[in-house]
Amino acid sequence: MSRIISIHSFRGGTGKSNTTANVAALLATEGRRVGVVDTDIQSPGIHILFGLDQETLDHTLNDYLWGRCSIEEAAHDVTHEDVDGGRVFLIPSSIKPADIARVMHDGYDVGLLNEGFRDVIEKLDLDALLLDTHPGLNEETLLSLAMSNALAIVMRPDQQDYEGTSVTVSVARKLRVPRMMLVVNKTPPVFDFGEVEQRVEKAYDCEVAAVLPHSDELMVLSSEGVFALRYPAHEVTGLYRQVATSLMA
Repeated sequence: MSRIISIHSFRGGTGKSNTTANVAALLATEGRRVGVVDTDIQSPGIHILFGLDQETLDHTLNDYLWGRCSIEEAAHDVTHEDVDGGRVFLIPSSIKPADIARVMHDGYDVGLLNEGFRDVIEKLDLDALLLDTHPGLNEETLLSLAMSNALAIVMRPDQQDYEGTSVTVSVARKLRVPRMMLVVNKTPPVFDFGEVEQRVEKAYDCEVAAVLPHSDELMVLSSEGVFALRYPAHEVTGLYRQVATSLMA
């Protein structure tokens, strides 16, 4: 059975899109067909991680929402050459200033997202559809959470993220998301990771799928690729794999 998985954070800069891209790639290495939708329509960016040049694209999520194409026509195969068996399909949001301005000014029919998610799962025969959400809480984010079989909330171990994550956890529980977990990212190496995990689980009464360290290699790679494919034996890749396994459980 296909699963819809939201990757969310209350604030920007937590590493949400990196988490989404790495989880998608690792699921594909296990032979799964994975879709990724960039629902951060106001500030898209995950296409860069997959090496997708928007100048060459005929269609994006925006085109589907404005009735210019079907949802599967906006899906682009971004499977890395090192992935054997599985596939990754990305539905990017447009990076064109005029398209972003139109979204911010006119909005769009959020209900179409629901239809599109179901359609693309069927048309592309997906095992999992990952939603890279807009940070914070708005109408489309609430819809994404409500539709999800599983939710990973990415946070950093600082006070601002603790407060924002508390709000997100509360909302997800009210929406009755079947499976929810936390991913603590960019943890300074001076921290006791076991203590961080226990403190976060106790604070939110919620499973912690992984505590990821700050990684120099990840920072150097920046947005030039998917970390787990570039460094398959790295400790951080193992932790991303742990998150992927938990989300599919």
